[in-house]
Amino acid sequence: MRSLLFVPADSAKMLDKAMMCGADALIVDLEDSIAPDGKTRARQSAAAFLKTAHRVASRPYILVRVNGLRTGLTDADLDAVVSASPDAIMLPKAEGGASVVHADAKLAVREARSDLPEGHVKILPIATETAGALFLAGTFAGASARLIGLTWGAEDLSADLGAQANRDEHGRFLDPYRLARTLCLAGAAAAQVPAIDTVYVDFRDADGFRAECEEGLRDGFSGKMAIHPAQVPIINEVFTPNTEAIARAQAIVDAFAKNPDVGVVGIGGVMYDRPHLARAQQLLTRAASTRK
Repeated sequence: MRSLLFVPADSAKMLDKAMMCGADALIVDLEDSIAPDGKTRARQSAAAFLKTAHRVASRPYILVRVNGLRTGLTDADLDAVVSASPDAIMLPKAEGGASVVHADAKLAVREARSDLPEGHVKILPIATETAGALFLAGTFAGASARLIGLTWGAEDLSADLGAQANRDEHGRFLDPYRLARTLCLAGAAAAQVPAIDTVYVDFRDADGFRAECEEGLRDGFSGKMAIHPAQVPIINEVFTPNTEAIARAQAIVDAFAKNPDVGVVGIGGVMYDRPHLARAQQLLTRAASTRK
């Protein structure tokens, strides 16, 4: 998944519009965008939307962001939406692999009640939204077969840290949040799942948003979350390998295929070793997935 767009669960109009925006995935939000007294109605709206979306032949992947495990609201969220068969839940304020294990157990019970196969609903945790979570970012490996990636967040983390801001005057993340970003990348790599970059809240700043997408791609993220449909085309463009990158990667793979016993190959006066081969293979896999 390259682009994952947040949509409030209580807005049928926005949900319907989001289906056509080109996002690879929609995150139907029951958490931060829903006021406390609107949770029940939002759950009903999310379930209705899921049932309708399943009738669309070509649809985006659909996640539901439930409320965090410590809120006491997670069970009601899952009771409302699992029977409508979301592709995944987004688990906010996750604190390491133990949170995923906990969510896995809750999902298994509700899948059984709904006659869904066990493991049908996957989990995408937000791995850095509390200070304690930072110390547990490396514990997701092996937590659950439901784990499909890791993402990170800076807004809730800044509140937990008591910070006045999470970005500097140029819009770049400050050090505590760059640490969280790095821990998400490392935690995802350790768990062998994709890392998804966090949101860019100034949706009118297209240039700044594109720059942050390019930085994420450079550093190892496979996609990015969006808060506005206008951000989706930029994400898809940046995180889709271009023709030149695909050709370069294919040349590296072909060179090693012709010389399987060597550790280094030369192409056009440049030397490539086994780590370059691994990156080339990853790029070709990503390119193939975007063509489906």
